[in-house]
Amino acid sequence: MPALSIGDCISYGWETFKKRPWFLIGAFLLAMIITSVPGMFGPQPHIGPDGQEIMPPMTAFQVIMSIVSVVVSFLIGIGMTTLSLRAHDNVATAEIGDLWNPGPFWRFVGAHILSAILIVLGLVAFVIPGIMIAVGLSFVPYLVVERGLGPIKAMQESWRITNGHKWPLFLLILAMVGLNLLGVLALVVGVLVAIPVTMIAFTHAYRTLAT
Repeated sequence: MPALSIGDCISYGWETFKKRPWFLIGAFLLAMIITSVPGMFGPQPHIGPDGQEIMPPMTAFQVIMSIVSVVVSFLIGIGMTTLSLRAHDNVATAEIGDLWNPGPFWRFVGAHILSAILIVLGLVAFVIPGIMIAVGLSFVPYLVVERGLGPIKAMQESWRITNGHKWPLFLLILAMVGLNLLGVLALVVGVLVAIPVTMIAFTHAYRTLAT
């Protein structure tokens, strides 16, 4: 299995981004807008007479929109994973339509829930195990979307291919977080560059270790 290089991953993300920057920025913005729309119909807090923030009870419509928001978030998660894989392999063939890939929805949801439970249990037991579990399961979305694996198989395979590479992956994730924070500091505009770059960079890590 090839060694994982943080520099190579970030560099690959940047070089890929430079080939179609406006497309990747536009795809990210579209995904962000679609994700945020259902939340606009949720309950909006207001300030009470005592200065405290008050959240009004939810109406039936707002409950429905909250459910829609969760569903849309999962669909966008699948779509962004699909787009990242396509852009990584050949950014020239990536399309906005890649954001719509509902096929693995239930597998994706199941894998997300099971992974989240394990990560939370690890964090409760002790912080470091929780972090390592999160890193070890970080490729689950790719395996569900690309290989069509079920939740358990995807978790097992993600753990296998990250075996011996969890610390480099953890450092890569920290580097990605750092780049996105720099993007926020750069008048927020930098985030529109940092997020596509880091997404493709992490996809490159997946491609490297899953080879």
